Amino acid sequence: MGFDEATIDPARFLEDVEMRVGEIVAVEEFPEARKDVYKLTVDFGDRRLRSAAGLTDVYEPEDLHGSQVIAVVNLGTVTIAGFESECLVTGVDGGDGVVHLTTERDVPLGTRVY
Repeated sequence: MGFDEATIDPARFLEDVEMRVGEIVAVEEFPEARKDVYKLTVDFGDRRLRSAAGLTDVYEPEDLHGSQVIAVVNLGTVTIAGFESECLVTGVDGGDGVVHLTTERDVPLGTRVY
């Protein structure tokens, strides 16, 4: 298996990319978006951020509500069909759709990922 991206400095990655554990506390349909995504509200303990996440192929809203996710929280805000997405919920291609990355067991909200 080959990887396409150039090697980066690990210390620089950890300085630049801030990933945190959050809990999905609200899931809404988002028919206005061009792609099939949900509007999520993610609780990080000391604040809540919103995200447009392409998890509709694998998850029903009730499956996501209450689950812990790994999110990038320092990418800035992206506006999608009038909705401000403030964090990026991470995921992988599960073959039948995007599967969100989560923790092995519950950890405190806002815990930083290293």
